[in-house]
Amino acid sequence: MKVKFHLPGLRYNYPLNMLFVDMLQKYPQWVREGVEVASFFGEFPTSLWNGGRYCNDDQCNAQFIQGVVQNINARGIPVRYTYTNPTLGKADLDDPYCNFCMKVADNGMNEVLVVSPDLEEYIRANYPGFKINSSTCKEIKDMDELNAELEKDYNLVVLDYNLNNQFDKLEQIKHKEKCEILVNACCVPNCPRRGEHYKMIGKQERIALKNRKMPPNMHIPMPGWHCEYGQMNTIYSIREYSTYVSPEAIWEKYVPMGFQNFKLEGRTANLFLLIDTYCLYMIKPEHMGEARLLLISNLEASKVITVNKPKKGVWP
Repeated sequence: MKVKFHLPGLRYNYPLNMLFVDMLQKYPQWVREGVEVASFFGEFPTSLWNGGRYCNDDQCNAQFIQGVVQNINARGIPVRYTYTNPTLGKADLDDPYCNFCMKVADNGMNEVLVVSPDLEEYIRANYPGFKINSSTCKEIKDMDELNAELEKDYNLVVLDYNLNNQFDKLEQIKHKEKCEILVNACCVPNCPRRGEHYKMIGKQERIALKNRKMPPNMHIPMPGWHCEYGQMNTIYSIREYSTYVSPEAIWEKYVPMGFQNFKLEGRTANLFLLIDTYCLYMIKPEHMGEARLLLISNLEASKVITVNKPKKGVWP
C-alpha cells in the first residue's frame, strides 16, 4: 500500500522539503505506513504561467532552477509545475522564462498542472515528456463532468476540495487511482470567491512582470486581496471544516476506497506551520516531537532560520 503525498514548494520550502525527505529515509520507523513523497509542486517565481498562489515579486536565476530540478529528481521525486494561471491565452505561450523552466525539467520525469486549454495544447505539442495533471482550479463539482475529466489523457486529476468527505459522491468516481485529494484546504467550504481569487493571482503575476520592466515611478499598483470568508487559516483552525481530511480518514477511509494521492497545500505558508502539517500527516504521532525538533535544528544549522542572541548592553 502506497500513500502518496505531494508537497508544496520549489523555492521557499525547498530546504525544508529536502530535509524532510532525508529524514524519512533516515528514520523510517518514524513514518506512517506506506508514506511516499510523490512530487514537489510549485513554480520558480515569478512565472507568468503560475497560478494558485502569488509568491511575491521574486525571481530565480538559471543556476538555481537547474540545481533545484536536478537535486529533487536525484531523490527520485518529480517536480510538478503549477502552471494554472486561468487568464492565459495564446499570446502568453512564448514566455521565455516559463519555457526555460520547462526545458530544464524536460527529462521525462516531471509533471505540470494545467487549467488553460491553450497552455495544455502547447505543452503537449512542445514538451511531450511531461505528465499532465488537471488542476483543482477548474473547480469541477459535477460527478459526470469529473468522470469525463478522468477519462482524458491526464496523469492525475486534483479534485475540488468541496468533494472531501462526501463519500456518497466519492464512491461514484470510476478512476479513484487517478484522483488527488487536497486534504488541508484553508478556504472555507464552498467559498464563493475561490475562482475570483485564482483570477486575481493571475493578474498579480502579470503586474509584477510588467513592473519589473519599468522604472519605480511608473509601477502599476499591485492589487491586494482580502477574503471576507476567511483567510490565513492553519491546520489547527480548519479541523472543523467539512472539507478537512484528517490523517486517520486517509488511512481508514480514503485508502481502502482506492485513493492513493494526497496534496498538502502551503507554498506560501509559515515554515513552522508547514513542519507541523508535514509531521501531522506523515509522521507517527509518538514520533512527531522528535521529527519537529530534528527539522527545526537542521534548518537552523543550515541557516535557513536564525535564532538571534540578545544585543550587548552597556554598564553602567
